[in-house]
Amino acid sequence: MKTKITFLLLCFLLAAPPVLPAIPASSTTTAAIPLVNIIKEAIKKVIKAIDLRIQRLQNKTIWLQNAQKKLENTLSKLKLDEISEWTEKQKELYKEYYDELMKVKTVITYYKRIRDITDKQVRLVNEYQRAWELLRQDDHFNDGELQYMDKVYAGILDESIKNIDLIFMILDSFTTQMSDAKRLELINAAADQIDANYDDLKLFNKQNMLLSLQRAKSINDINQVKRYYGIP
Repeated sequence: MKTKITFLLLCFLLAAPPVLPAIPASSTTTAAIPLVNIIKEAIKKVIKAIDLRIQRLQNKTIWLQNAQKKLENTLSKLKLDEISEWTEKQKELYKEYYDELMKVKTVITYYKRIRDITDKQVRLVNEYQRAWELLRQDDHFNDGELQYMDKVYAGILDESIKNIDLIFMILDSFTTQMSDAKRLELINAAADQIDANYDDLKLFNKQNMLLSLQRAKSINDINQVKRYYGIP
């Protein structure tokens, strides 16, 4: 994706028409905006589902830890001759509590990692909105160039939607007979995908901002562009 964006931008620069006066924000295309709204709504659902499940699991963890502690206290109070009378049923009960506790803790770890992935999806949307709001009001770009940028942003956001679909698939996997290995594979895939989407977005933002800087015609204009985009 990075190579593709760089190549398209190079072609765009070579074929770019003369710079025209600033185009009012209302007249530029906004193909990516509907995608942003879809992503935001999907993210809200994901975060709500994850937070609710984590809370339930944490409550279950507390209950299991208390139950395990009671069993441990009972065992520690037994005398050696009484330990030999510890029934198989009690041993199995202790083992079930321990195994269930480990299972719950593992699931919580999965959910927290999914939440981290979702948080990065939020940062991606915020980064897009911040950059696009600045670029569409930059008088170093004309209408055709802004339309091109909008299409690229829409492509990146569209790819990120696939990541949300993958997250929903992972959430559904906790209610199916999916193995931990397969679930972890999907989580890693989702993490890699959102990292790639975020890196593509950051790269495209940087390229556009540097292009604006290159088109500045005076020292004063250069300094204004740097302040505008927060470039050091």
